[in-house]
Amino acid sequence: MKINKIMKLSICILAFFLLSSCATTKVLNSWINEEYTAFKPKKILIIGLTENLSGRTLFESQLKYEFLKRGVEAVESYSVFKPTFTNLKQTESEIEAEVKRLSLEGFDAVLISAVKGVDDKVSYSGDEFRVYDYPSGFKRYYYLSQDVNFAKGYYNQYKIYHIETSLYNLKANNDKSLVWVASYDMVDPRKLNATVTNYVKAIIKSLKEHQLIADD
Repeated sequence: MKINKIMKLSICILAFFLLSSCATTKVLNSWINEEYTAFKPKKILIIGLTENLSGRTLFESQLKYEFLKRGVEAVESYSVFKPTFTNLKQTESEIEAEVKRLSLEGFDAVLISAVKGVDDKVSYSGDEFRVYDYPSGFKRYYYLSQDVNFAKGYYNQYKIYHIETSLYNLKANNDKSLVWVASYDMVDPRKLNATVTNYVKAIIKSLKEHQLIADD
């Protein structure tokens, strides 16, 4: 009995450290416009819409590297846009003027990633409680249920970020320029480097599955 308790405690401690240090990226769904199944971008602008400058820089630079490995020219948005463009809210006409400028500079695609929502979650880790048939009296019910007051466990708080990444064809009509879109859930992103690496891998995997980019 004592050994079992020690084993349970060890497993709980291990799970806690795993949850604290690792982030997972889940692909919820992805879609490709049937009109662009043969589309192969040649020069992509990468945009990470986030207030976290370090996260944005890391995301855009890592994704750029993955595109370059596959023969696609890619440029980070922070090296293309002026600070005023990202720091101030833009009108549709101002965005359209920027799109025209990008097109003139040879860009034929834009990949943009943005957080669409955040959920706060709480998970509980502790001893599993026994399940009984419902007793008919209060005394028996309370006797069987009181273990919850003495269980030793812990609550783990974490966040789930809902992220959407889209690829647009800059050479197409603005109303029909969406080539590909995918939705992801990023669970408990506490370590920036590992989180961004996992996310970039998920994006590249989906783009390859839809044959929008080649293998490295």
